[in-house]
Amino acid sequence: MALPLPPAQPILYGLNHLLGQAGWARDRLKDFAGRHAHLALGPVVLELAVTDEGLFATASEGAAADVSIALPLDAPLRMMQGGVAEVMKGAQVTGAADMADALGYVLRNLRWDAEEDLSKFVGDIAAHRIVRGAESLVAWQKDAATRLGENLSEYLLHESPQLVKQADLKAFKDDVAALADDLKALEKRLGSVK
Repeated sequence: MALPLPPAQPILYGLNHLLGQAGWARDRLKDFAGRHAHLALGPVVLELAVTDEGLFATASEGAAADVSIALPLDAPLRMMQGGVAEVMKGAQVTGAADMADALGYVLRNLRWDAEEDLSKFVGDIAAHRIVRGAESLVAWQKDAATRLGENLSEYLLHESPQLVKQADLKAFKDDVAALADDLKALEKRLGSVK
């Protein structure tokens, strides 16, 4: 079930804002003016039409999509881990190959120039410092999450053996299989003695 139009409007506005900052992307999309794309992320569905300016508009109701892109449900998590390129790796794309290629390329390579937008409110130097500070914070959080995961796995493997190493599990499995074979051989011998 698709969500009604209002939640899609901010997404459409955001996409067009990013396209407004990227002339190369608009130029690439202009070739597909008048064609339609269906973009879905779970219940959020966007029916888009490419305008003559290379921007997106809401497609007319009932218009057949030339391209359909279904984003994975974990797209927000993928976005945090590796950006749009990581999200697009898990996307399912169907439809016209030329438009799908162009749209996929644009979505993979579209970047927000946050510093440019922020500089309109706080000035160039402050915007630069804010963006660099935010980038440092994000890098620190990723590093902290990685270290937490490594420490937790080390604790569960070594200090409080709740988990078993794969090599140890395989060795145990092989030992159990050998014991089962030995038991069958012993049962066979005992059966022949009787």
